[in-house]
Amino acid sequence: MSAPAGSARPAPVGARPTTTSAGRPRLPVEYVLPLHGAADDGLDELTGYLRALCRLVDVTVVDGSPPQVYARHAARWHGLLRHLPPDPTVHGVNGKVRGVLTGVAAARHEHVVIADDDVRYDEAGLRAVHRLLDTADLVRPQNYFDPLPWHAWWDTGRTLLNRAFGADWPGTLAVRRSTFRAMGGYDPDVLFENLELVRTVRAYGGTEASPAWLYVRRLPPSAAHFRGQRVRQAYDDLAQPARLLVALAVLPGVLAAVLARRPGLLAVGAAGAVAVAEVGRRRAGGPAVFPPATALAAPFWLLERGVCGWLALARRVGRGGVRYAGRRVRRPAHSVRALRRRLTPAEPSDLTRWIRADPTTRGR
Repeated sequence: MSAPAGSARPAPVGARPTTTSAGRPRLPVEYVLPLHGAADDGLDELTGYLRALCRLVDVTVVDGSPPQVYARHAARWHGLLRHLPPDPTVHGVNGKVRGVLTGVAAARHEHVVIADDDVRYDEAGLRAVHRLLDTADLVRPQNYFDPLPWHAWWDTGRTLLNRAFGADWPGTLAVRRSTFRAMGGYDPDVLFENLELVRTVRAYGGTEASPAWLYVRRLPPSAAHFRGQRVRQAYDDLAQPARLLVALAVLPGVLAAVLARRPGLLAVGAAGAVAVAEVGRRRAGGPAVFPPATALAAPFWLLERGVCGWLALARRVGRGGVRYAGRRVRRPAHSVRALRRRLTPAEPSDLTRWIRADPTTRGR
């Protein structure tokens, strides 16, 4: 369900903006960054970004890093932002979701931006998200990679295809805290956490804004990390049956064309994928952030997803799920129908009671 971008509502009580040293009003927005890995690369760059961010909004980092890394972060960020460990009473396989549940519960503002550590908002993006949250319960911006090494170019093929049919899945979402608390948060035992959050908001009856024009920069992962994520990301399609069927049809189609010695069919298919990706690239000012050559990545990404889709299905059938954070996860996300059933229990769940509790008891 999409929401209009106008008709701003009054700011909630206690959310009036303060003023920066430069005289500009700070936004009444909480920026929640969940950290859940052991790697500590790029700490200087991340700290510089967070320092600039703190001039615009309040920042909470929920840090699930190992103790020695957590201590290093605490020393670097002391006096700059709020640095918390995940709430120990919140259990679940997905460390990012545990961080989000902790951060949103402790948020000091109604409007909350949730972002991975590779997302880089600018002031215009934050202000746009803040305005959209006046009329929507959830905002889904669009990411673009900058810089653009080969593997980020490759993955941009996915982004453009998704944009051609609707919206891509970014590394950031924004929510109203009141809606998030009222619906009881979202399940920390699924793999595709962004889809789970969006579907939970929909099941609750909330509104979603997916502005194709709202671009937020994202740093590319390392090539090794990119390669290690291919089957795991394909596993997410098990929660989206139509996408899964398309992915599973790619490899048989390619093999049939090869066995029939019809290279022309492959060329037509590749050209069609590029044409669809170009539609996504041109949407809503996309050429400003997506170079022309990125549309050429679509056939390569589609072939990769066709192969990895079968591997993901094999892991579901043969192994009961895919490995994540040292554990095997079976469910990528719940359906909206299943979430609607879960959102109307006779008694509130432990998670609902936790997320509705007074956040002053958790490190304000």
